[in-house]
Amino acid sequence: MHEPRRPASRSFVIALGLIALVTPLAVHLFFPVIPAVKKALGLTDAFAQLTFSISLFGMAFATLFYGSLSDRYGRRPVLLSGLALFLFGSVVSSLATTANALVLGRLVQAIGAGCALTLVRAIARDAFRAEQLVKAIAYLTMFGTLGPMVSPFIGGVLIDTLGWRSVFGFALVAGGTITLIATMVMRETHPPENRHKAQESYLQSYAALFRRLRFNAYVLQTGFNTGAFMVMAVAASSIMTELLHRPATEYGLYFLLFPIGFFTGNFISTRVGMRFSAETMVLTGSVLTLIAVTSQATALSLGFLAPVTFFLPGTFVTMAQGISMPYGQAAAMAEIPRLAGTAAGIGVFMQNFWAAVSTQFYGLLADGTPRPMTVMAVLCAILTLFFGVIPYLLKRKSLATRA
Repeated sequence: MHEPRRPASRSFVIALGLIALVTPLAVHLFFPVIPAVKKALGLTDAFAQLTFSISLFGMAFATLFYGSLSDRYGRRPVLLSGLALFLFGSVVSSLATTANALVLGRLVQAIGAGCALTLVRAIARDAFRAEQLVKAIAYLTMFGTLGPMVSPFIGGVLIDTLGWRSVFGFALVAGGTITLIATMVMRETHPPENRHKAQESYLQSYAALFRRLRFNAYVLQTGFNTGAFMVMAVAASSIMTELLHRPATEYGLYFLLFPIGFFTGNFISTRVGMRFSAETMVLTGSVLTLIAVTSQATALSLGFLAPVTFFLPGTFVTMAQGISMPYGQAAAMAEIPRLAGTAAGIGVFMQNFWAAVSTQFYGLLADGTPRPMTVMAVLCAILTLFFGVIPYLLKRKSLATRA
């Protein structure tokens, strides 16, 4: 039984977009904090990187549960519980006096923030018709780019003026405002009669999705594409501060190029609409990512060591994400419609997990030069293209079989 979908009000759409900002508050706001925390607490490169990557690991595994729980118990209660955890983690992080306490606070904050992207996608699928979903996800992602666009700059200004702890105070205030709006505006979009009941276990739900090659390809393409971007963004933060001796505020200004690229890619997606298939758009984004990353590696190998060498190629990587991600997300959730929440959770898990693995490996390899960044970014870009081409080949094979 399917309940007729009520038209989404403007306040509902705005609230949904604001919830998407929780992820940048947990991730992008922290980019300029890494060098400051390393210096203030006397950390190694690897441990300083852990204060960042632990948030991605926590967010990754949390999303697996948020998606499945929301399929069974509804979107609203799961969403509000996650937002409450985010606020608690922000408090713990702001009060931390040791590295271990900071890692714990960051972990709790990230587990809470994991609800945002997963449930925004699942709620969008509930609220919008199939032909509107790609455009809805693209618009919501465009709204979400406002967070990544301003978060590093805000974080840099706060660090340079009030110290690194003020970053978590800002996250607490902004997160509290979003939570209040969500409580007042967000309605339940997944009624009891449509919910996936417990006769099928979580493992059975995951197995049903992972048995589908197309689903695996879509979520892994998104994951490795995100990994390439995160390595470039994290490395740029350390290199700008420690190698090029630039202030955190300047890093925040250059970082604006990343979300501008993402915004541009999403704008292209919304304008293209349904004129091209998901397979074509995902492949296009994958090719663009590899071109951008290899161009950066070539420039750095030739000795072009300047901020633009780090940020301009990253702009094209985020543009590639903006082009391919809405299509890949929608296609992954459409594989088994009754498991849309679970599929959304797995998709976000792959993004955060491979971003965490990539950035932590970068931290272990970091030697003060750009080389570890180029190694990890190129590897992620190759894997992005490998998985991005699979749905396209499967479609070609299907069409050839029918002919």
